[in-house]
Amino acid sequence: MKHRTFFWFILPTLSAMILFIALPIVSVFLQSLFVQHEQVLVVSESCGPFGCKESTKVDLEATEKLREEAPMGQYNGLGTYINRSHLAFAEVGNAWGSTTTFGEFWDQVFDLPFYNALIFTLTYTAIVTPLVLVLGLAIAIGVNGLPKLMKGPSIFVSLLPFLVTPLVGSLILFWMVDGDGVIGATIQLIFDDPNLSLKASTALTWTMLIVYGVWHTLPFSFITFYAGLQTVPSDTLEAAQIDGASKWQRTIFVVVPHLMPLVSFVTLMLLMDNFRVFEPIVSFSAEAHARSLSWIIYNDLRESGNPLYGSAGATSMLTIIGVVILLTPVLIRTWRDFNRKAH
Repeated sequence: MKHRTFFWFILPTLSAMILFIALPIVSVFLQSLFVQHEQVLVVSESCGPFGCKESTKVDLEATEKLREEAPMGQYNGLGTYINRSHLAFAEVGNAWGSTTTFGEFWDQVFDLPFYNALIFTLTYTAIVTPLVLVLGLAIAIGVNGLPKLMKGPSIFVSLLPFLVTPLVGSLILFWMVDGDGVIGATIQLIFDDPNLSLKASTALTWTMLIVYGVWHTLPFSFITFYAGLQTVPSDTLEAAQIDGASKWQRTIFVVVPHLMPLVSFVTLMLLMDNFRVFEPIVSFSAEAHARSLSWIIYNDLRESGNPLYGSAGATSMLTIIGVVILLTPVLIRTWRDFNRKAH
């Protein structure tokens, strides 16, 4: 294809990417370099028969004028990125120098808002992603081996979690694990503890959110792999069977290698989706025990009458950097596979 033809071919897609992806990211980065103007305070002194008294009030006119002159706010550079609400370089350095054991250092770092959210986000992503990959492939292979009469109902049941709105699905599970719900009441009965609550423990709350994450995203993995199984060459499977390969060996050495491009694709999608976990935390009201990077952004933007745009922008940029770091190994592997096939 000629360069000119190729340019006009990709121009609509390239324009959409610049307009809806690149420019918003640049805008968010610029906003993260600014903080809101401080309010202009006026100190006045009023005197009476019993002496003079100083009072301080906000000069609304001067504050509004300052905001009109510099609508983006006061330039702060990378100050927002390194403050206590984000990377907290000073606090981490002090914790490293003042603690004698790794456990003490971990406890102090875990108390910092950004690192607390980052640890949960990474834990959620690291557990949910491989579980969804393995279980999705296993269910797809199982359904693909069923008789035709049973495939339709099985596919429908497997896709049910994907058909439920995330907010509704998480609320349903939230009600089930409550003390009056089916799961919560059963656990209390098993352990003979009427006060036992899954929502009162950090570890149990994390477990509940991870279980929901696997349940909700599993259909995406399943349906993708199921579609890929329909393209596996039957001749290759028959040849492997004639050579004496068992069903397990045919799956490992024939089916899985054939599905590797889909595995890379599903991994990319899951990493991006899991790293921005948000809805379950809000639905489960789990902010006391689990906070994600997306929840921090949401919390900064919902500040009553005073949204912290700079702080939300900084967290957004750090989240994007985190996603890029996670995706890099998968992208490198995909690129190597592409080059190997090209040669």
